[in-house]
Amino acid sequence: MGDDKKLESLKKRYGRAVAAPKGPMGHGPGGPGRRRSMAKGTPKNSKATVKRLLSYLAEDKAKMGLAFFCVIVNTAASLAGSYMLRPIINRYIVPADGSRGDAAGLFGALVIMALVYAAGVAANYAQAKVMLTVAQNALQKIRNDLFVKMQTLPVRFYDTNSNGDLMSRFTNDVDTVGQMLSSTLVQLFSGALSIVGTLALMLYTNIYLTIVTLIMVPVMMKAGRAVAKRSQKYFSAQQTSLGAVNGYVEEMITGQKVVKVFCHEETAKEEFRILNRDLRNNQIKAQFFGGIMGPVMGNLSQVNYSLTACIGGLLCVWKNFDVGGLTIFLNFSRQFSRPINEISMQIGNVFSALAGAERVFAVMDQEPEQENDSDAVTLDPMKGHVVLDHVTFGYRPGKVILKDISLYAKPGQKIAFVGSTGAGKTTITNLLNRFYDIQSGSITIDGVDIRHIERNNLRQNIAMVLQDTHLFTGTVRENIRYGRLDATDEEVIQAAKTASAHSFIMRLPQGYDTMLEGDGANLSQGQRQLLNIARAAISKAPVLILDEATSSVDTRTEKHIEHGMDRLMAHRTTFVIAHRLSTVRNADAIMVLEQGEIIERGDHGELLEMKGRYYELYTGLKELD
Repeated sequence: MGDDKKLESLKKRYGRAVAAPKGPMGHGPGGPGRRRSMAKGTPKNSKATVKRLLSYLAEDKAKMGLAFFCVIVNTAASLAGSYMLRPIINRYIVPADGSRGDAAGLFGALVIMALVYAAGVAANYAQAKVMLTVAQNALQKIRNDLFVKMQTLPVRFYDTNSNGDLMSRFTNDVDTVGQMLSSTLVQLFSGALSIVGTLALMLYTNIYLTIVTLIMVPVMMKAGRAVAKRSQKYFSAQQTSLGAVNGYVEEMITGQKVVKVFCHEETAKEEFRILNRDLRNNQIKAQFFGGIMGPVMGNLSQVNYSLTACIGGLLCVWKNFDVGGLTIFLNFSRQFSRPINEISMQIGNVFSALAGAERVFAVMDQEPEQENDSDAVTLDPMKGHVVLDHVTFGYRPGKVILKDISLYAKPGQKIAFVGSTGAGKTTITNLLNRFYDIQSGSITIDGVDIRHIERNNLRQNIAMVLQDTHLFTGTVRENIRYGRLDATDEEVIQAAKTASAHSFIMRLPQGYDTMLEGDGANLSQGQRQLLNIARAAISKAPVLILDEATSSVDTRTEKHIEHGMDRLMAHRTTFVIAHRLSTVRNADAIMVLEQGEIIERGDHGELLEMKGRYYELYTGLKELD
């Protein structure tokens, strides 16, 4: 595969901007569509994005008003200080009547000028401090809204988007927005104010020289627009490439052990080289067109200054134009060009921020999980009588994963799912939690369709132990208590004993108060899984789902916790997914799935007597043992 095709493939997986989905995408957990990104996005509606950004400043209107008032004071002080040169030169340095200069008067005038400039400096300091506070307040709200929104998004969203790209929206994209809010907005306002004020003073000083300066303005504006048009495209591409690099790095770091086990280092380096080179190319183009604005406008400003000086000198000779007037006008001609240059140079920051803001808002605009039905009920207590009636489901239209699945589980029963990888075992557990909604059929608990049960109530009554362990930064005690926050210390210890985790916890440096970091990096994989089992044990949920719960536990440890697991499942409706068939022999019913269909069902003995698929799986396992 050529580099261009490989780059396109990598950016599809890691760097596409989030767009609102029109329906389930990918194959979901366990299928080939996991972590596939959504459609690429570019800045489409800058006005709407700006308006939305400004809405985050609404609560700080008073501070914004103070900041812009300080900008007005600073600009007025700068213009007044510049204009004071005219009377100083004409009165105290080169008097019009030909007399000698006045040193005492010059000193007094310079003191006044210094005070004027000092007022401008103080106003500029106050403005910078106030705007920094306003910008950080806005960023706090944006990050909070983004995080809160992500808590409402369905599992499908996380199954189809790269974690690294989502993290990039929290960091890089939000930072670019912050830079614009803290400095660019003020600079744009200050620049516009300076242009208007300077133009007014220029007209007041000499209309002929003003015309010369104004002739150069369309040239400068046209050059600025030409550069800005190119900048917008490349700054958007830069943000997308940056998201792709972040997504790839995050995935490679997370899966570094797998990379090394399968000797994937060279391929990873090659793929990163392609993504990194693409980011470099887009950054060079973006920064070049963003940075070239200053030199282009500076050169045009120098041409304007030269023309003004030449014509102004002739006016002094032929039209008795005063030297003080020429001096301040030349200063004004530079001041007139400077805000134009600054505004032009800020265009790159504006486009970068808008591209980042649209990526952030694209996540905020995602459809959240469907709200509870108006007639949704709360089951308290929930007994755990689960029925799946002719359930059909697919993660995307036209691709059916489960086909006409029917089963029931009574309170206290243990139902096991076995079958080949991709048969749909994990999908059933996802449907029980309403991570996805079925296309046809029904799932009921205690006779109530789960679509009519409040989501929080439903999930509070279902405890899960997943194949992929996840521990939060905090103590061992806090991680176990995550299953039920109001649990007492005694209940935490009892849950750990049930999961056979108590003995190894007591050998940790601080026991239950040992701090876990980096997803429990200071524990073995088996120990992390035991804590996850303890977390489920402490929950009072009547329904328990064990998705390869003992896959990371050695055979000896598995035997050791078997009695504890039996106690854990004694009064709960339990669904077990297992590849080790020895762990499901005592199940009340075993469902054998193949290609989304239940092809066999019964207990261990009944299925062995059938000598069907389960018999093949079990005897094959025994031979391997």
